[in-house]
Amino acid sequence: MNGFRISRRTFAAFAASLPFYNERAMAQLSMIGPVSPGGVMINANENPLGPCPEALEAMYAVLRQGGRYMFEKGGELAQTLASVEGIDASYVRAFAGSSDPLHRTVLAYTSPARGFVTGDPGYEAGQGAAQFTGARVFRIPLTKDHAHDVRAMAKADPNAGVIYVCNPNNPTGTLTSRADIEWLVANKPASAVVLLDEAYIHLSNATPCCDLVAAGKDLIVLRTFSKLYGMAGLRAGAAIGRPDLLAKLSGFGNGMLPVSGMVGAIASLRVKNLVPERRKLIAAVRNDVFEFLDKHEMSFVRSDSNCFMLDVKRPGHEFVRAMAAENVYVGRVWPAWPNHVRITVGTSDEMAKFKTALRKVMSA
Repeated sequence: MNGFRISRRTFAAFAASLPFYNERAMAQLSMIGPVSPGGVMINANENPLGPCPEALEAMYAVLRQGGRYMFEKGGELAQTLASVEGIDASYVRAFAGSSDPLHRTVLAYTSPARGFVTGDPGYEAGQGAAQFTGARVFRIPLTKDHAHDVRAMAKADPNAGVIYVCNPNNPTGTLTSRADIEWLVANKPASAVVLLDEAYIHLSNATPCCDLVAAGKDLIVLRTFSKLYGMAGLRAGAAIGRPDLLAKLSGFGNGMLPVSGMVGAIASLRVKNLVPERRKLIAAVRNDVFEFLDKHEMSFVRSDSNCFMLDVKRPGHEFVRAMAAENVYVGRVWPAWPNHVRITVGTSDEMAKFKTALRKVMSA
């Protein structure tokens, strides 16, 4: 049993003040302060395309009803996503983004006796929640191919509570193979839940893993509409898992779901060509940048997502400041790779300005 306990009423009362749980904390690592006019914002893995036209129309239409809670829209999103993924709707729960269920999963399944295992470098959000529960955090270096080292992760803590895999990974944008994920689910410690963050899955050609959830595995899959769907500020996402696994998340908050985000997400899911079209468009911009970097013999990690890690050959924080002086705002630095900086793939115009600033800063 998990040694960490807190009542739903107590948690709901102070969750917003927790250092890892509130929305400001979730985004604060990518916050950059005041931005000069015309600044290029490629720091937070946002999609500058924004919501698709169908989502915009749905949100505009529902705003007049914004005085109503419209509880049913969360259920409708869950049902729509379940239909797209071919699973029962009881296996899906809607949330305001995917950071919320990420934190809830760690709170529910880790404790001083049950650790949190994650890749390094990797998305850091779950580590704060694990530290709050008193869980030991195990940071496992990526493989030489920049995939999650699933065998090392499975061995890290024989009593692990959560093993977290982001695929494609944030910040590297690299993939862990479906075979490795299947191996991890089959060979993890019996105490552990695999938390598979598929926030960026639609930007790649990787096979999603909702079928493993449908097969009854100890697996929770996270989805968000913040990335490919262009709804980062509108807050829509979901957790996908066995009903008994999802039930344990309910005790850690009962906040309302933003109806605008719910209807925008529903509309987005119903546009059948949206994912392949946006995947192709983002990949074209990304590959153009990679060709530029190759041409100028700059070192980087080749990505399947909307971000990549650039080796800046100096302390990364110095590079971030130098780029900001050129009105180009890039991402942050991970301690495991201090000379790399995460770059978000923006529009063609934004990346053209990035290239100009990059050549100036790298030649300085």
